[in-house]
Amino acid sequence: MVEAEQTQLPGYIRLSGSGELEDRARRAHEMLRDCVVCPQECHVNRIEDELGFCRTGLLPMVSSYSPHFGEEPPLVGNYGSGTIFFGGCNMRCEFCQNFGVSQCGVGSGVPCEDLAEIMLRLQERRCHNINFVSPSHIVPQILRAVAIAADRGLNIPLVYNSGGYDSVETLRLLDGVIDIYMPDAKYGRDDVAWELSHAPDYTARMQAALAEMHRQVGDLVVRDGLAVRGMIIRHLVLPGNLANSEIVMQFIAEEISRDSYVNIMAQYHPAWRAAEGGRSPVLAALQRPITAREYGYAIGCARENGLHRGFP
Repeated sequence: MVEAEQTQLPGYIRLSGSGELEDRARRAHEMLRDCVVCPQECHVNRIEDELGFCRTGLLPMVSSYSPHFGEEPPLVGNYGSGTIFFGGCNMRCEFCQNFGVSQCGVGSGVPCEDLAEIMLRLQERRCHNINFVSPSHIVPQILRAVAIAADRGLNIPLVYNSGGYDSVETLRLLDGVIDIYMPDAKYGRDDVAWELSHAPDYTARMQAALAEMHRQVGDLVVRDGLAVRGMIIRHLVLPGNLANSEIVMQFIAEEISRDSYVNIMAQYHPAWRAAEGGRSPVLAALQRPITAREYGYAIGCARENGLHRGFP
């Protein structure tokens, strides 16, 4: 892995001191008035609590927060990644293993001041970073909460842990704020992305988002075993190669970086709508776990394209 050469405070601290962070929070808040925060572009007035695809109004929904030890090793360290799980989602993955939170409304709306306090509590518990899980639909609220928390002493890296279905325009508001991007690269084909996640133009949106994220933070940098800056890409292997891993790995290698840290994940199991199956041949194919051969194929695709970090 690439080693950081010197200690560096997270960029949002500098932006907070200059007033830029507060300015971005104000600009992002206005995006909620005719919401185009994510690629769903619902054009609802979330300031007035109108609900669009993500089913989230003005207040961010928090389902849980805690030190988490199940993330990638460079995020976890000795004291865990300070994960904040947000309710709602800008995709509707038919196989979501966290569907209670993403689809069924588990969680409570919290003011941005309270979200800032959650970050500070996780820092007090010695978490190595603040890990925003499913943040794509609440970037304005996150910016406001980070501005508040930075004024109150937050000083650890921020992780943006998304499904990869992000707006480039929104991501630009996070330039210098987010230290570590951790997007999914779920699919190589739009027809599959639509049927399984109800995300129009997923591949183009994901590819543009990953390129912007990489422009901002580059490849993953670690110091003493802990991530301090950069990008981690996740790719979940699906039964029957529905994710088209060969397309995804070629894109990462050729358009992002062959030094990308890619977590090729094997934990798929039928959940949520996929456990029911039967509605289409694609959903029927999701009614079983992946095989060792299918996982090996995805690993082989990564290696054939020159990728070498983050997977066995």
